[in-house]
Amino acid sequence: MPGAVPIVIQNSTTWAEKGCLPGFYCANNTANSLPQYCPPLPPCEVARLSGGNCPPQGWYEPVLCDAGYYCPLGGKEKIECPPGYFCIHGSTRPTKCGIGSWCPAKAVRDTNFLPVAFLLLLDILLVAGTIWHKMRSRYNKKGQQGNKTGGKMLRTIPATRKYVREPGYRQLDDEQYAGFTDNDFPMEPTITAFNRRPTGFERLGALEAEFIEDLRNGDAETKTDLHLFVQSLSKCLGATKFGLSFEFQDLGFKPPKSTKPILSDVSGAINAGSLWGVMGASGAGKSTFVNVLMGKTAHTGGVTRVNGVAGKISKYRKIIGYVPQDDIVLPELTVRENILHSARIRLPSNWTDSEIQNHVDILISCLKLAHVQDSLVGSPGAPVISGGQRKRVSIGMELAAAPMALFLDEPTSGLDATAAASIMATLKALSRLGMTIVTIIHQPRQEIFDSLDSLVLLGAGRMIYCAPQADMQPHFESLGFQFPDHTNPADVMGDIIAGEGRNYKANGDATVQGLIDHWTTRQKDPGSLNKHASTISVAETKSLSTTVRQRGAPWYKQIWFCYQRSLLQQYRMKSSFFFELGVGALAGFLIGLAELNQKGQNFRGIFNDPYEMLSSSIDYAAVPQMSLLVGLSIGLTASAPGVRIFGEEKLVYWREAAAGHNRFAYYMGKVLSTIPRMVLANFHFTTMFILLATPVIGWFPAFAANLLYFYCIYGLASCISMITRREDGPLLAVMMSLIVGVLNGMSPTLRKVRSWHIVWIWRASPGTWLAEAYFTQNISPLASIYRIEFAREALGYLLNKFSYDLLMLLMIGTALRIFAFLGLRFMWRAKQR
Repeated sequence: MPGAVPIVIQNSTTWAEKGCLPGFYCANNTANSLPQYCPPLPPCEVARLSGGNCPPQGWYEPVLCDAGYYCPLGGKEKIECPPGYFCIHGSTRPTKCGIGSWCPAKAVRDTNFLPVAFLLLLDILLVAGTIWHKMRSRYNKKGQQGNKTGGKMLRTIPATRKYVREPGYRQLDDEQYAGFTDNDFPMEPTITAFNRRPTGFERLGALEAEFIEDLRNGDAETKTDLHLFVQSLSKCLGATKFGLSFEFQDLGFKPPKSTKPILSDVSGAINAGSLWGVMGASGAGKSTFVNVLMGKTAHTGGVTRVNGVAGKISKYRKIIGYVPQDDIVLPELTVRENILHSARIRLPSNWTDSEIQNHVDILISCLKLAHVQDSLVGSPGAPVISGGQRKRVSIGMELAAAPMALFLDEPTSGLDATAAASIMATLKALSRLGMTIVTIIHQPRQEIFDSLDSLVLLGAGRMIYCAPQADMQPHFESLGFQFPDHTNPADVMGDIIAGEGRNYKANGDATVQGLIDHWTTRQKDPGSLNKHASTISVAETKSLSTTVRQRGAPWYKQIWFCYQRSLLQQYRMKSSFFFELGVGALAGFLIGLAELNQKGQNFRGIFNDPYEMLSSSIDYAAVPQMSLLVGLSIGLTASAPGVRIFGEEKLVYWREAAAGHNRFAYYMGKVLSTIPRMVLANFHFTTMFILLATPVIGWFPAFAANLLYFYCIYGLASCISMITRREDGPLLAVMMSLIVGVLNGMSPTLRKVRSWHIVWIWRASPGTWLAEAYFTQNISPLASIYRIEFAREALGYLLNKFSYDLLMLLMIGTALRIFAFLGLRFMWRAKQR
């Protein structure tokens, strides 16, 4: 500037000690021509204030070495960056580009295409593998259908007869088809009913008592699936008696915050090897009775005994199966995979995998599911198998554990008449094997009702009847009720115990309370007491205790089984997996595009002493801003999938926890199965981001920091999935990921919130540690040019703590998973019993 007086910024002493500072170009400076600051011309002043550079304003003014060049120590040379190297501003030597990078002459950043090549190769392999597997599955399916069709054609079409299709219609000549005269096939007045040959468990209904005894003893000459199943049960239970007997006296239950009991003074006994139906009007206490009886709900009064031994029934839950009304199965698994997982978890720990596989094969055959065992179960909204088959899968998951008692909540609900009859025939057959079957049933048709051995009838939480089904009608008729001819006794009985007994009894007491009082009086009869009491030997009691102790795989094996199952689920949901990878790649591309104009220069500070006066306007927020965008992008990519991994299986978890599965193993299997998913999604995100943004931080440090942030977001999503409904989880998870991403110390800065004494909130957010890690890796290499401590003080971040930042991200992600597990374990505890 004309008339301006230059200011000497470096005296002879400092020049002799330091010379030209590293990263600067001092072409004309010597001991006699010391570095000067010259007041800039207006265009240069504007450029510096806007963050740019301008040529030296005087002959002796040092200048920062331009990007694309490097200035060796001493500052006397400015050399063009050679090909294969890159030079950021202030470089003292060229930096070699990595393998697979594109670095022409005067390159200002390392544009590395090697991760992109690996990414493309990985995606091609994933897509090709998916297509190959789908084509192979389709080919195998067509082959199986062709074999079945071909077999049917060979059996139904004689080889000597030829069929020629002719156009139009023609009259048939009776003489030409002499074999089809009325004389050969006399007409019948009615159509003969088609009797399907019973198979599987239903076959037991057609067997004689002696043959059933042969099944139990294994004395039959020909080993059928039924023989093998009985032998498998015998091996598993270590006894010839497969059932449990239950006795209950003055049983009662009152919820903690209720003044009215749901059950009261319920007494009776359920014998082993029988099929029991629990019936009653709505609100009669059927579900509560079953839950108390099988130990899912602790009774508040009375005594319960299992095989004559009093105590908590919950300790027998490993040998008691429970089939809920809704078929809670994993839709992404096949019929066999659902049953096999239950068997692996719940069968004795000393069984080999081949024994378990054989047990499952026999069970599937007995359940008549062999023809659909490789079919996906599907969801109720998008079914793959029929409702009856789906119910059989749910029952099979319990039978796979070889239970001694099986409780079912309305197993025929939602099924057509044929499927319902088939299910009840299966349960009847299981009871004939010696298993104790107790089912809540509502409005059964007569065939189903007749298949029941005994009934438990409840009304207003009290016992109305607990005796054989065959004695039900005589019992009510003895009380004056009339059962009309040609009616279903179950319907009449249902009306009576629901308070509509006046329609069947013209005079006298027809109320529910009267029925309860009569049964109570009958129970007080000394002749009726203990007539169903169990007589169990000491040896059988010890054998039962041993059976319970041996049940269940070790926890580490359960982790492996749950991990395998979760990986298989994610593979079956390939569209969701590929969508997450695509979103990660797109998010990295967009964030990298937003940083493209920076050309890797995302920090400007005050030059080191004594060149402070030559500094341009500072920009401390660029790196925290970049980390903010990275955190928000990862949050949007990972939050919703993280919720789906855990939140959509609460019902499955509750069922498995109630059945005795290890809760920790289930959760750890889920957590471990998300690691490959996180790694691949992060690989897509980081590769696209680093390719375009080319920050100072290297690819591997960025990959590590981003992966741990993915880890934190998945942990946060798992916490949210434990406390919210499935429908609300994804939205809330996205909102929480935005919150933790914004709390990264950029604005307000950590220095500011520290003055508010709430810095712990920011330090509890993984976004702060991600920003600090990025700040260290992008700022520390520039310490030879800038006074980076000024930036540290202005923002409040810690420098040179990259390993510590990563450790804190790991700890936060782990802590979130611990909180999620505690929520999974202790929330909704009643549903896990």
